[in-house]
Amino acid sequence: MAKIKYIEFNGKEHVVDVPNGMTVMEGAVRSNIPGIDADCGGGMSCATCQVYINDDEWYKKLPEKEMGEDDMLDQAYEPKSNSRLSCQLIVSDDLDGLIVHMPEKQV
Repeated sequence: MAKIKYIEFNGKEHVVDVPNGMTVMEGAVRSNIPGIDADCGGGMSCATCQVYINDDEWYKKLPEKEMGEDDMLDQAYEPKSNSRLSCQLIVSDDLDGLIVHMPEKQV
C-alpha cells in the first residue's frame, strides 16, 4: 500500500492509502477526489485522468510510458512534458509518497 497525495488545481490536497495493484486513477475515483474524471474507466482511451508529476525525481522513478500513452496525452487538456495518465500508474510500495497534480480541467 502506498500513500498518494493528490493536489487539485485549486491547491486542495488529499492523501489516500491506495492498495498495491490498483492504479493512481482508481485510488482517486474510489476516494471521490475531484479532478480525475476517468470516463473510460482506465482503458487509456479518453485522457480524462491526466496528472502532472511536478517532481523530477518522482517522474524518473515511474515506469516508462506504455505505447499509446503519449498519443492519448496529445488529446488531453494542456498536456505538459511531465504529464501522465493516472490509469497507467500501477501502485506499489515504490510509489509511497507520490504526489500528483491535477490540471485545471480534463477534456
